[in-house]
Order: sequence, then structure tokens, then C-alpha cells
Amino acid sequence: MQLYVHHRIHCSPRTWKSTATKIATSYLFNESEYGVKLYGIWRSQIGLPRDAITVITLWPDAKTVSNTADKLFRNIETIQAIEENFMVPTIRPTSNTSPIKQGNYAFRWFETPKQNFDEFIQLCVEAWPDFEKNYDSEIIGLWRLDKEANTNGNISTLMLTRRPNLAVWEKSKIPVTDEEKEVRRKLSKRYDLCDWTTVYTTTLITAVDVSDEVRWS
Repeated sequence: MQLYVHHRIHCSPRTWKSTATKIATSYLFNESEYGVKLYGIWRSQIGLPRDAITVITLWPDAKTVSNTADKLFRNIETIQAIEENFMVPTIRPTSNTSPIKQGNYAFRWFETPKQNFDEFIQLCVEAWPDFEKNYDSEIIGLWRLDKEANTNGNISTLMLTRRPNLAVWEKSKIPVTDEEKEVRRKLSKRYDLCDWTTVYTTTLITAVDVSDEVRWS
């Protein structure tokens, strides 16, 4: 199983775009022998500073990350700080195919007590198909963070969801049909099982269809 790494990168003022370009064109993802893949780069929409970008990368193992990750970022002078989390997939993603379609991407973090985690996962399995059908949306992944990231006996996870736009974000929170209400019931119960959750939204810098030029923040 490949190792995913979530990088929250804090850039110098007004350099988020140029920093993202340098990361995306790095030899590490294009010509290196390390077997590293760029999964995606996202810019802030709501909830993060303007000059914070989110990067997810794939690595063959933790040793390669330790020996190689610094080569990716150390020569980019506009990077001020990096926060990293090692992650492995749970029920999604089932392949390492990168997201490429523009949209509203929500990064939601959960801290769930271990005794509630199986039910948490089951609610995801049950709710996601109708959620995706009703809202033209996609659950990109639900990753479990490494053991060191777990706190207070909880299991830490990151869920990445793509909606077409912010209007669908609002629609998905206010169900109308019986099927939508049942989806919301299951998702709301999942929230009730966790001790802590937070979310911020982004758009995909590495999208191949539409470039997001909106001044969100």
C-alpha cells in the first residue's frame, strides 16, 4: 500500500501561485527515480490563509519520504513552513489516480473514538453512493493518519470531497427529498460519533479542465 502525505504549505506573501508552479514542475515528480507521485495541489477558498496551499503526494514507503521529501521543498525560497501528515487509505481511494476536475474541494478532518470508528466507516459506506448521485459530487478519499497523529485514543482521519461549486455545498446541507434527508441523517450521525471535526474548502490548482481565477481570499 502506498503512503500518502498531506502537506500544508505556508508561503511568503503573494507567492502561493508561483510556489505551486515550482512544486508541480519539480523533477521529483517528473524525472526522478524515487517512485514519487504528485496527487494534487489545492489553493485556499474558505478557511485557510490566502498564501497557504495544500499538497498531497504519494510515496512508496516512509523511508523514501524521510530520505527524499526535503529535496522537494528545500530549494523553494518562498516556502516559510510546512505541516505534514502521513496517511493511508481506508475505503477510498481505491486507486492512486489523481483528481483532475475543477470544483469545490472540502478537506474535513475527524477525531473519532476507537469504539465508534467501525460505525463511522459503515455510515460512510451507506451514505456516499446516494450523496454522490444526488449532488453530482465525489468522495475522493478518506485517509487514516499515522498512529503518531492520533490523540486521546482517537483515530484521526481526513476526508476529501469534491462538489461542482459552492452552491452545491449549500444544497447538500439542506436536504429536500426523502432520499436526501436520509443521506443527511447518516452523515449527521457520523458527525455525532466523533469528538472533533473541522473543514476548509479549496479549489484544484492542478485541474486540467478549468483554472480557478476567482479571488477567494
